[in-house]
Amino acid sequence: MKRTMAIMSRAMFVMFILSLSVRCFGQEDLDMAPMEKAEQEALYSTIQGFVGDSWNGSDLYPDPCGWTPIQGVSCDLFNGFWYVTGLNIGPVHDNSLSCTQDLQFRPELFKLQHLKSLSFFSCFQSQNRFLATIPTGNWEKLAGSLESLEFRSNQGLIGKIPLSFGLLKNLQSLVLLENGVTGEIPSSIGNLMKLKKLVLAANYLTGRIPDVFGGLNELLIFDLSSNSLSGSLPLTLGRLTSVLKIDVSNNHLEGNLPNEFANLKNLTLMDLRNNRFTGGLISSLQEMPSLEELVLSNNPLGGDIRVLKWENLKNLAILELSNMGLTGEIPESISELKRLRFLGLSNNNLTGNLSPKLETLPCLNALYLSGNNLVGEVNFSKEFLGKLGRRFGAWNNPHLCHPVGVISTNHVPYGVKPCLNEDNLLESNSKTELLDGDMNQTFHFIASMGFSSCATNGFWWTFMEKILMMGLFLILI
Repeated sequence: MKRTMAIMSRAMFVMFILSLSVRCFGQEDLDMAPMEKAEQEALYSTIQGFVGDSWNGSDLYPDPCGWTPIQGVSCDLFNGFWYVTGLNIGPVHDNSLSCTQDLQFRPELFKLQHLKSLSFFSCFQSQNRFLATIPTGNWEKLAGSLESLEFRSNQGLIGKIPLSFGLLKNLQSLVLLENGVTGEIPSSIGNLMKLKKLVLAANYLTGRIPDVFGGLNELLIFDLSSNSLSGSLPLTLGRLTSVLKIDVSNNHLEGNLPNEFANLKNLTLMDLRNNRFTGGLISSLQEMPSLEELVLSNNPLGGDIRVLKWENLKNLAILELSNMGLTGEIPESISELKRLRFLGLSNNNLTGNLSPKLETLPCLNALYLSGNNLVGEVNFSKEFLGKLGRRFGAWNNPHLCHPVGVISTNHVPYGVKPCLNEDNLLESNSKTELLDGDMNQTFHFIASMGFSSCATNGFWWTFMEKILMMGLFLILI
């Protein structure tokens, strides 16, 4: 027994010594700081350009990719050395790299030849001083590695989108969102064949949308919203057969909607609101079975709303067609869209009765029909009206009314007047006759007291007459 215990003790001692040697070996590896000196110098100079020369990385051990990495810098091993693969500048995390006011792009940035992701968030903030522009050159040096390039919320970032962005052949995501960028969209972006996300929204871009995107077969998101773009939509947008989202809202675009939209079988969101499109609804809109959100509001599109087979859009959840000059009756086929949550048809020229079949939409929680020429009664149940509440808008339909006594006052549609049926009219007429009869009796009563009913010139008689008439009117009503 003692011998066995001794053997086990020696074995444990040997294992302990081996573990120490492994630890020391690993520690020695880390202490060697396996980052090439040129790579580290390029990284430090790049960071100093954005956060200031006071930053020297002295608190990082043994380097930005070692035991104490900094938020915003990502690394990978290549041939036994650390190389920077991701650089995110801006207040994303508490301990992120914070931008200085007079930041600058240094040429050392383009020496990080394994860089896959580069982003700037809320860095270029000054709109008066320290304005910056995106470098126009050297992007070709990152062509073999860069996959994601993003500039978000940089109001002090001005100038044009560089033509040289088109050289980034491996780029999958190009995002310029909420910056001060101006000028036209460069046609060279059409060369980015691997692009999956193109977001150039909320800038000051002008000119036409270049007709160069037809070859981007992997594109999923196409967002040019909130700029000052003009002209018509390129027909080649219909070739983006993989696209899931198209958003060109809040621009100055015009012309007819392209029939080529029928090819976008995977599209889930189309937002074209706040433009100047004309020519009416086109049949290609009903050929997109995956569509979940269709927003066309605030376009002078015009035409009859009944031209489309709405029942084809089975996945539609949001349908916003307000302020478009649409005519015709609300199609009952819309009631077949069982996933519909929002229906906006306000401020059009729609006519006819309001179909009670809309109540059968199980997911509907917002229905806006105000500012049309709808007629007849609102024949929705109190449960349906109670569910929608103020999210049911039908005001400014002069000939639309709600039945009296059927709907409680808590569920009466806002801005919709009560229907005047025969009973209401008889009651109203009887009150009028009663009022007229009592008025005649009052005049006889006044005359019997010695006042002439024709003597209306005296001040006191006029005053007394008004007092008596107002009192009688209040009693009768």
